[in-house]
Amino acid sequence: MEVNYLHQVIQLFVDNRNVFYVFIILTGLSVGSFLNVVIFRLPLILEKEWRQQCHEFLEINDKEKAEKISLSSPASACPKCQHKIRFWENIPVISYILLRGKCSSCGNKISVQYPIIEIITALLSLIIAIHFGVSGETVAALLLTWSLISLTMIDFHTQLLPDNITLPLIWLGLIVNTSGLFTDLQSSVIGAISGYLILWLVFHAFKLITGKEGMGYGDFKLLAALGAWMGWQFLPQIIILSSLVGAIIGISMMIFLKHDRNKPIPFGPYLAIAGWIAMVWGQQINSTWLKII
Repeated sequence: MEVNYLHQVIQLFVDNRNVFYVFIILTGLSVGSFLNVVIFRLPLILEKEWRQQCHEFLEINDKEKAEKISLSSPASACPKCQHKIRFWENIPVISYILLRGKCSSCGNKISVQYPIIEIITALLSLIIAIHFGVSGETVAALLLTWSLISLTMIDFHTQLLPDNITLPLIWLGLIVNTSGLFTDLQSSVIGAISGYLILWLVFHAFKLITGKEGMGYGDFKLLAALGAWMGWQFLPQIIILSSLVGAIIGISMMIFLKHDRNKPIPFGPYLAIAGWIAMVWGQQINSTWLKII
């Protein structure tokens, strides 16, 4: 019965693309709302875990009972007055507009990041749906897209690329390509290995020359994941594009925002942006580049 129902839904999407696109937009908005939770809470969860592990290793008796936190609990609340967010206050984008960007209880401003992430998630999801259509590629590409959005924002705020996301992405990239969904399995495996080693070598060469660490190990794993998803053939494109975008944004920040050049700028967001572009338009970019050459 469930299989037949699923088949009917898929057939509806195939026959009526507008229904499919509306479904994708609504799903993207809902997922974007969840991603906001992941972006905010996952670094806190990891910090608590690391602190607990340090206390256990150093045999420190931590008498203070830290509040347990997960992606599902405690319930979302205003950070200022602790007002519990009701369901109608948590409708993607709409609630932010109706509340005029403020807490309904104390009037504390709500970060504009929340609706922006919801809109971006819906927009990128729609682009994926239009590009890949009603297919398995769309389902897989959506999972990668949502993961890259989370990694981008977490790295931007904390300069962390959590293993909780990057490592599953590597394995998932290898799994989806066992059937050649985006590339053949051999290219996927070589892509994962090469993606990690390329930045690993760059990291140690930079450290040997300057005595400083130019990037984190999370960047190695993210590029390995992108290589696993798209194959080694797209790694040069991703590296060049991410470096170009990073240089432009970095220079702009130093000129217009007076960003301290000694303050590190996370590289993960640029890798994520370049990887997503390669997934959607990588073939056209490579073809154009080869024609120019």
